[in-house]
Amino acid sequence: MRFISVFCLVALTRAAVIPLRRSLDERQNPAAKLVVAHFMVGNTFPYTLQDWVDDIKLATASGLDGFALNVGPDDFQTTQTNNAFQAAQQVGPAFKLFFSLDMSVLPCKTVDDGAALRARVKKFSTNPNYLQMNGKAFVSTFAGESCTFGQDSVANGWRTQFAQHPDLKGQMHFVPSFFIDPAQFTNFAGVMDGDFNFNSGWPVDLKVDLAKTVTADFSVKGVNGTNALNKFIGSTDTDNLHIKSLAPLATGGARPTYMAAVSPWFFTHFSPQTFNKNFIFLADQHLYPARWEKLIAERDQIDLVEVVTWNDYGESHYIGPIKGALPPGSDAWVNGFPHEAWLDLTQYYATQFKTGQAPAVDKDKIFAWSRPHPTNAQAPDATGPPTSFQLTQDEVWAVVIAKAPGSVTLSTSPTTSQTFDVAAGVNKLAIPIAPGGTINAVLQRDGKPVVTLAPAAKDFTFNGSPKTFNYNVFVASASA
Repeated sequence: MRFISVFCLVALTRAAVIPLRRSLDERQNPAAKLVVAHFMVGNTFPYTLQDWVDDIKLATASGLDGFALNVGPDDFQTTQTNNAFQAAQQVGPAFKLFFSLDMSVLPCKTVDDGAALRARVKKFSTNPNYLQMNGKAFVSTFAGESCTFGQDSVANGWRTQFAQHPDLKGQMHFVPSFFIDPAQFTNFAGVMDGDFNFNSGWPVDLKVDLAKTVTADFSVKGVNGTNALNKFIGSTDTDNLHIKSLAPLATGGARPTYMAAVSPWFFTHFSPQTFNKNFIFLADQHLYPARWEKLIAERDQIDLVEVVTWNDYGESHYIGPIKGALPPGSDAWVNGFPHEAWLDLTQYYATQFKTGQAPAVDKDKIFAWSRPHPTNAQAPDATGPPTSFQLTQDEVWAVVIAKAPGSVTLSTSPTTSQTFDVAAGVNKLAIPIAPGGTINAVLQRDGKPVVTLAPAAKDFTFNGSPKTFNYNVFVASASA
């Protein structure tokens, strides 16, 4: 379900900066919470060293502690990995990098493949900016549940050719994302030090047939845009299953590491002639803040949160700037649809996850996002609408972080508006949008406007007659 580089076809489908008074040792303490972002090195072919520096500085300011470097086999990805570590050292020791080895494209059938994988890890594992946990280099994966490295089983392949091989034994804290039934975790004793639940960021099993068993009508039924499918939004059911299934792997009284995913969106629209990926996961009803809030409520069992992603443009769940090399064809649904406004929201929730305390609100902020056309729009698009498009709603989704109580008016046209009372803190709001609609929001206090959000119509207008299907979102924000 993802891309490793613009040149490779993937076989699978699938806070503020920590205060300076916290020492580096404390940040490496397994009791300390961390928030990182999944970073597609395969989309960095044209990156310069300065691009990496800029991304790391922006990520740091947005509450992220590091990047999980998703790496594939391309030579340029090795070059860009070198650049990433050089840039991190230039910025400072606090920002950490670690490998998310993309085993959907990295070879893993032979003993030599295992040796190459170990060499990749060892080259950087002692770098000052490489993330350490329990004094060992933290390593993750995307997939790997089919790798044998020439051995008689997957578990034995990972055990003998990677986790327990003399090259890495005792030097690595291995937290892979294997797409397997969690009941199989026990087969990986001596391999897994924990688990990254990559698909936990979305309700991936919620397809139309399942949704119809819950409700016959996917239209808005409740307040703030919620409907009967809201119970799936941000659910931690799979997190709890993974955590329970990890328990038998505990050693020396230490709980295995659990890394959860959080993601703001998912839409991909590649034709059968290209990457043959055309589907969505439901992300309406404020998935991003809702998922964060549920992870924060269960933070005692979660060691790290990985934001999926910083720059996976092909699947529309990027929170970083649109730059680098987009997967061919994805510019059709990415260009003109910025997501950077979500970075401030990330900063707020990342801080709360790491500290256990909601950060003080010193500035009023409004965030809003919407898709560019109706759920049931018709388009002369040979690829057709994405699978599960019927679940989506024609809404503007908004989050208001307020210093004090006030009122917010959301409007999508001169004649369509709704006013909400908002409390101090986080408020999740929504308003329907129809063709020709735009995004507007005003926060008032004591009868005076405090924050106004009004993207230009040329930047965003809800289009009733699109030329292609696009279930990505335009994201905007404004602050006092």
